[in-house]
Amino acid sequence: MYPDHTPQRSVEVHHPTPIPPPVVHPAPVIPVQPGTVPTVASIVLPDGRVVTGYAIDAVHPEPVTAKPAVSRAAVNVALGGVGFLAVCGGLLLLTSFIAALTAFIGQLIILAAVIFGGWIAVQVLGASGHRGGTTVNIRRAVIKRNHFHS
Repeated sequence: MYPDHTPQRSVEVHHPTPIPPPVVHPAPVIPVQPGTVPTVASIVLPDGRVVTGYAIDAVHPEPVTAKPAVSRAAVNVALGGVGFLAVCGGLLLLTSFIAALTAFIGQLIILAAVIFGGWIAVQVLGASGHRGGTTVNIRRAVIKRNHFHS
């Protein structure tokens, strides 16, 4: 495990000490008398049995405060603001669309020019083969034109 030139060391193994769980003492139950003694109610069921128990008061929620009325002018201003933002967003999208369409059309024009220019270059540079075309000797044509025949 250790190289020859390193002195051997003893290894100490430490084991963790378990911690005992805390002792939980239950809280003492102290009977508390209610502030007022509730009334006992008895109900006779249709089959003749009698059920006796305490009457429970219904929980009443806190009254809701009346909402203040919203003025018509505030509603109109809010709707106008939403409409204005919608129009601005639409115009922004429209201008972006027009710019993209213009760039696309420009690229189509450049592509057509490159293809047409390549076709012309092939026609001009590929004509040296004389395949199936009419060969015209310009010197003879000029001489024939200037020579008068009777």
